[in-house]
Parts: sequence; C-alpha cells; structure tokens
Amino acid sequence: MNDGVRIRRVAGEDAAALVPALAEVLIDCVEGGASVSFMMPMTRARAEAFWRGVAAGVAAGERALLVAEESDGALVGTVQLILGLPENQPHRADVAKMLVHRRARRLGIAARLMAALDGVARAEGRSVLVLDTVTGGDAERLYARAGWQRVGEVPRYALMPDGAPCGTTFFYKHLT
Repeated sequence: MNDGVRIRRVAGEDAAALVPALAEVLIDCVEGGASVSFMMPMTRARAEAFWRGVAAGVAAGERALLVAEESDGALVGTVQLILGLPENQPHRADVAKMLVHRRARRLGIAARLMAALDGVARAEGRSVLVLDTVTGGDAERLYARAGWQRVGEVPRYALMPDGAPCGTTFFYKHLT
C-alpha cells in the first residue's frame, strides 16, 4: 500500500524525541475506548511518563519501538516488541501497545506495523511472539488474519478505560 505512511524502527534518542507525538496517539486511543492499560481520564502527564519509560527501554535494548508516520511526519501508529525477558526465554518476545490513531484506522496501518514487527523480531533472533488483546475487538480479528494462533480467553481480565470489565484473548505466533 502506497498511502504515504512509512513504518520505521526508532532508536533510543529518537524515541525520547517522539514522546509528545506518541503520547498523542495513546491519549486518542484511550479516549476512543481502547483497553491498553490506562483508565479515563487520560492525562498528557501520564501518557508522556509512560512513553519516557518506553524510550528508556528502547535505549537499553529491552524494547523495540516501531512507528507509522504520514508523509508530513505526523505519527499515526506504533507497536512495541518487548525483548527484555527472562534468560530462559531468549527466543521469545512480547508484543505490546499496538496503537493506531482513530483518524488513521481502516487503512491497513496496523497490519503493516505487525508485519514490520515480524521482521524486527527475526532480526533480534526471536521466533516465538506472544500478545493479548480485548476479546471481540477489531485487533483480535486483525491478529487472526495475520496468522496469529488464538490460545484462549480470560473473562474479566482487565478493565476498559471507563471501568467496565473486559475479557482478554491471548495469541502466539511462531516465526519461521
């Protein structure tokens, strides 16, 4: 798809510089009802503190951060690969915070972020990926279409940003 959106992996210093733009995407997603670990009201201070922690993890080599940017440089999506896992799991990584701004949804950006993440995982020597998502949400269908295997569901696992309980579905993917 040539829609002017570029997917790229972000280095440590660049991650820190992108904190305000990443915070904007996170705030938009939480305000849109995404269950991504945060409750309403979502403040800019909390969002920026979260992304500063992610940037530190990127700089330390514990996380890989990918972003989707429009041709004008506007950040519209992101996903992370958590690499800093226990020593008995050097082959595995967790996928976290797959976020696309509401104004950029339904354009294939999430699928492109996930495909690029597979390449990053391979480059990092990871062959087993794991993630979780809200049961019944759009992301659950996205992951199934992208070849992820559904493991199961835990009812009432987390809360939506408004406090309502939600189930969580777990997936894995073996990279070959």
